[in-house]
Amino acid sequence: MPAQDPPITDDLAKLYVEHSTWLQGWLRRRVGDTFAAADLAQDTFLSLLDRKTAAVEIRQPRPFLATVAGRLLAHRHRRQLLETAYLEALACLPEEVAPSPEAQLMAVESLQQIDRVLDGLPPKVREAFLLAHLVELSYAEIAKRLGTSTSSVKQYLTRANRECMFALAV
Repeated sequence: MPAQDPPITDDLAKLYVEHSTWLQGWLRRRVGDTFAAADLAQDTFLSLLDRKTAAVEIRQPRPFLATVAGRLLAHRHRRQLLETAYLEALACLPEEVAPSPEAQLMAVESLQQIDRVLDGLPPKVREAFLLAHLVELSYAEIAKRLGTSTSSVKQYLTRANRECMFALAV
């Protein structure tokens, strides 16, 4: 007897059939690129599958899909900005100290991996990490900005640093 697909997959397949064309059009109007829109639409549905979201529980599919896709679009844009900033910084280096194209690619991939890890962390943990590493604030300054204690900041940074190190070690 063949195994039957779980209902969540069937519901998601129905959601895909009914709304994927609309979602691709919605995304195409925002990004101006048919292929990027198709990729983002696929990523939207994959993220629903990863979350085990019960599609039958979605009352208003189009606004829901637009919200999920909008978040993915924002993440994509942020990653592109990060990559552009890195490559611009590299362009300012003298040729003799600039990393090889392979090293540049590895660095961009590492930055994207760290970005994905940070995206999965609670907001205060993520913000503490960014304030410490990008703005170079002290624990006390971060605590003041976040409205928390310095011991909490230390815990936030320990967690964020550990998660980033584990992601890069794999």
